[in-house]
Amino acid sequence: MNFTFRQLRLFLALAETGSVSAAAKAMHVTQPTASMQLKEISASVGLPLYEVIGKKIFLTETGKALAVIARDITQSLASFEQLAHATKGIAKGHLRIAVVSTAKYFMPRLIGSFCKRYPMIDVSLEILNRDGVLGRLRQNTDDLYIMSMPPDDVVLIDEVLMPNPIVVIAASADPLAKQHNVTLNDLRNRRFILREPGSGTRMAADQHFRKKKFRADIRLALGSNEAVKESVAGGLGIGVISQYALHGHQKEHGVRVINVDEFPLKSSWHLVHLAAKNLSPIALAFKAHLMREINGK
Repeated sequence: MNFTFRQLRLFLALAETGSVSAAAKAMHVTQPTASMQLKEISASVGLPLYEVIGKKIFLTETGKALAVIARDITQSLASFEQLAHATKGIAKGHLRIAVVSTAKYFMPRLIGSFCKRYPMIDVSLEILNRDGVLGRLRQNTDDLYIMSMPPDDVVLIDEVLMPNPIVVIAASADPLAKQHNVTLNDLRNRRFILREPGSGTRMAADQHFRKKKFRADIRLALGSNEAVKESVAGGLGIGVISQYALHGHQKEHGVRVINVDEFPLKSSWHLVHLAAKNLSPIALAFKAHLMREINGK
């Protein structure tokens, strides 16, 4: 087999994006050039690496195996480059982070302060739902991951970053917003607007409701905090969201936090990565930066 490292990176981009045009864009080449190079890789291997069915691309078993190897080689070379830069005393390189959608309310600020300290480091931030982050974690796509409710079926290095209180909200004009002591029993005839199944916030709410043997009347399950807040503000029901999603401006969203017994639920933000992963110097520097910023040191 004879193909270049750049071609290997192009194939990895194809595997991660599922699109020749997206892979070409990621590698800053034209689509015809990307298509030609991908054909050269397949010819060099001597076996088909992917199939095009309709408008979708599916990797063959050989393609999946090559994608794993390509990812390992790319990450190993990136770690070596960062080590070389660190040895020279130059903080330069690339950091990849994937976070769940609710973390978008605080992560850009933390990344911004890191970039000010290390201006030669490029940071890629992927903001996804929990299932999307889990998929990237299992494939070891990124350096670090931030989520609540980490999976228990993956061997991880798991560090708790900070609390992630889960609150109940109602429309500002709702009578519940003015009550000081609300019980779950008071909410038995109310309709709930929750995050989608599988999200960390939804998992925390479901666990609490099961523990209390409370059956919530779920009217809507939505894929974003903004959609939950807008639906609650519109009077469609009461919601359960992370307090971070309010970012201190309840009135602007037209909602109020309700004082429900045993809420806010205790949850936490976690910084995780695969236990078998050797973190690069840059990833280690970012971990240390997060701890300093969060702990105020």
